[in-house]
Amino acid sequence: MGSPFAFVDGALDRADHLRDAPAALAAAWPTAGVIALDASGNALADAASQLLPLAGAALGDGPGDAVFLGQRDGRAWFFVQAAAHAVDAPARIDLRRAASHWPAWQATLFAQARAVQHWHQRHRYCPACGGALRFVRAGWLGRCDGCGSEHYPRTDQAIIAAITDGERLLLGRQATWPARRWSVVAGFVEPGETLEQTVAREVMEETGVRVRPESARYLASQPWPFPGSLMLGFIAQAEPDPPRASQELEDARWFSADEVRAGLERDWRDADEAGEGIVLSSPVSIARHVVRAWLDEYDAAQRSQ
Repeated sequence: MGSPFAFVDGALDRADHLRDAPAALAAAWPTAGVIALDASGNALADAASQLLPLAGAALGDGPGDAVFLGQRDGRAWFFVQAAAHAVDAPARIDLRRAASHWPAWQATLFAQARAVQHWHQRHRYCPACGGALRFVRAGWLGRCDGCGSEHYPRTDQAIIAAITDGERLLLGRQATWPARRWSVVAGFVEPGETLEQTVAREVMEETGVRVRPESARYLASQPWPFPGSLMLGFIAQAEPDPPRASQELEDARWFSADEVRAGLERDWRDADEAGEGIVLSSPVSIARHVVRAWLDEYDAAQRSQ
């Protein structure tokens, strides 16, 4: 059974042992699959906006600065910067659209490539001495020739939580969202915190609702390359406090199970259209999964009474 959200299914075998094997990567290059991204993080695509079929042999004699992503069914896959290769691509596609239209494994491949690209773009200099970083190990290690320090890809951990008072679900919305779009609370983990403490702190900061940290229960995780996070999904119990808006959120409210159910049934693309009721996050996101998990547990509890 596949994941209910994007960027999980079909993950490559990252084959870490090959990152330090340039001869093996050079041998794999001619028949390797290659995903090319432009400087904005969009993938080069064919006329149907599908993954542009590229093989290493068409791009040069060896991988050069290409990043080795891993293997799928014995075939190596690499990521390259589109600007470094004269490729005639009929279209470009962003990661969110690709996640809805490409096969799951290709969207997962794209997400991995985009996350590494963002790290390369934002970490060109050594944070210890300011010297330029040189990327080695097939693109997975930044080495400073000035001070000798080594730097690895960064992933920012964040919680995303279905908060309930037993009968209702807490949802919020940001001012920039379409008028009917609502979602669950999310926020980044701070140094020295447990994930459960992060759930309680973020919900209090964003909505003023008190969460019982010991009630926080882990559900699932999702790589979220917008630009480089790992979303950690939870369900947690809270006091029935009246929510309040914050700097992060334009509004926050409790919603009944029936309101949430109707929100899940509506097309997520209709959030900016006039109409009644809330619209919830895209199926691409783990946000929708944690909402569904809460509703399923609520319905099961009602049936058992």
